[in-house]
Amino acid sequence: MDISKKGNNIIISGVSDFYPKHIFECGQCFRWEAEDDGSYTAIAFDKVINVSIEDDNIILKNSSVDDVEKLWISYFDLNTDYSAIKEKLSNIDEYLKASAKFGYGIRILRQDFHEMIISFIISARNSIPMIKKSVETLSQSLGQHIDTFNGKKYYSFPTMQALRDADIQLIRDAKTAFRAPYIQKTASYIVENNIKSSDFDKLSLDECSEKLQELQGVGAKVADCIALFGLAKYDAFPVDVWVKRVIGEFYLQDVDMSLPKIRKFCIDKFGSLGGYAQQYLFYYARENGIGKK
Repeated sequence: MDISKKGNNIIISGVSDFYPKHIFECGQCFRWEAEDDGSYTAIAFDKVINVSIEDDNIILKNSSVDDVEKLWISYFDLNTDYSAIKEKLSNIDEYLKASAKFGYGIRILRQDFHEMIISFIISARNSIPMIKKSVETLSQSLGQHIDTFNGKKYYSFPTMQALRDADIQLIRDAKTAFRAPYIQKTASYIVENNIKSSDFDKLSLDECSEKLQELQGVGAKVADCIALFGLAKYDAFPVDVWVKRVIGEFYLQDVDMSLPKIRKFCIDKFGSLGGYAQQYLFYYARENGIGKK
C-alpha cells in the first residue's frame, strides 16, 4: 500500500478488493451518500471525507496523509487481505463463491461503537432509507457542525450525553417512533456506567451479545450488528429479513426457519468468517432479490 498526495487529493494505491458502492450500500453504514460523479461522501470520527475509485486507486478528498495513517487505514480495514478471505469463503460452497464474486469490493468498516449502538437500535423493524434519515436528523439536531463540503453542511453524530440530556421530542422528531425512549435510556445508561468498546475486547461473541442486550432496544440481531460493525467481532452473523431469505433459499429449505436456528447454523458453518459471509450474502440477496416473493 502506498499513500501519496496529488493536488488536493490523497491517493492510496496497492489496495485490492475495494469498491465504494459495495462497501457503502451493503447495509453496514448509514451516513455515506452517493454523489452524482459516483463518489461517496460521509462524516466519520468527526471528519468529512469523499471517496472514489479511479484506475484501481482509492481517491480521498477533504483529507490528509496524516488522517489516512491515523484513521482511514483502520476505518476501511485496509490492512486486511480480503482476497484471502474470499478464497476461504469460496471454498465452503458455490453460494458463497458467487456471493463473494458479486460483492467483490466489500470491506467491513470499523465504525464508532456508540454510533453503532444507536444506529442499530433505530434499525429495528426499519428500512435503510428511513434509518439514514433518522440518523441524519438526529445529527443535525443534536450533533455539532463539523465541516461544509460541496455546499452541504455535515454534523457529527450526537454524543451519548447529548442524547441523554435532549428533550425526547427532538429524538421523536427524527422519526425514531417507538425507539425514542430506548435511545434515550440507552444513552443514559452508557454515560452513567461509562460503557466503552474496550469493555468488550476480551469477551466471546455470546458474552458480548449478552452484555449488549442489557441495553434498552437491543435484541439478538441488533447486538450482532453492533458486535460486527462496532466491535470488530468478525464471527458475528446478524440475521435480518434478507439474510433469512438467502439462508432459506440456499441452505435451510426444509427445516424450521426460526431466527435463533438460522443464527446458530450460520455461526457453526462460517465460524470466524461469519461476519464476512453475512455481508457477501446480504448484498447478493438484496441486489438480486433472492427469496423475495
